[in-house]
Amino acid sequence: MLQITNRTTIPISEISISAIRSQGAGGQNVNKVATAIHLRFHINASSLSPLYKERLLNLGDQRITKDGIIVIKAQQHRTQEQNKEDALNRLQTLIKSITITPAKRKPTKPTGRVKNKRIDSKTKRGEIKALRGKITE
Repeated sequence: MLQITNRTTIPISEISISAIRSQGAGGQNVNKVATAIHLRFHINASSLSPLYKERLLNLGDQRITKDGIIVIKAQQHRTQEQNKEDALNRLQTLIKSITITPAKRKPTKPTGRVKNKRIDSKTKRGEIKALRGKITE
């Protein structure tokens, strides 16, 4: 089980993990050992709540395909176990990011003092314009 929140978990059976060869400069194990991990998670076929599924599908993340599959490739570490742990942590972080509901914005109202100041400045400006009009006549 992959723990997302206190109430949300994902069974490991819903996550497809396969080992692949890592990219980059090698050494003795280059092109021989499959240390990188390719993780695939089907959002629509998962046991996540419909709200989380919808949020994940609407997320503009490049790791989510049009078919609703999260694809994560982990190849940062030298061992397969560390890369597997890294891939699972990245999946957990991605899903955790959508569980947080952003707080609703409360539009602020201008204070009475600000309103009065604005009206006073408009009145003053009107008086100045009225005086200028009388001077030019």
